[in-house]
Amino acid sequence: MTDSIRIEFPCPYPLRVIGEKDEQFRGAVLGIVRLHAPDLDEATVSVRDSRDGNYCSVRFTIVATGEPQLRSLHEALMADSRVRMVL
Repeated sequence: MTDSIRIEFPCPYPLRVIGEKDEQFRGAVLGIVRLHAPDLDEATVSVRDSRDGNYCSVRFTIVATGEPQLRSLHEALMADSRVRMVL
């Protein structure tokens, strides 16, 4: 018996975007996120550099409204050449 887990929208949805470290990375990521989740709460945003300092991760939580929103957000983030992963 397999039970599928369904996400009930709207809901808080944590994300982490990993990419090349540069001064504009945080702003670029948050600019893309705000296009898809305009109510992004800045208090949920944190940035952490990798151990070697070449990469950084931007973590935040959005209020996800549905799968189409999450899909389009993921596509938009991955379209930025600095982004390596979206988790």
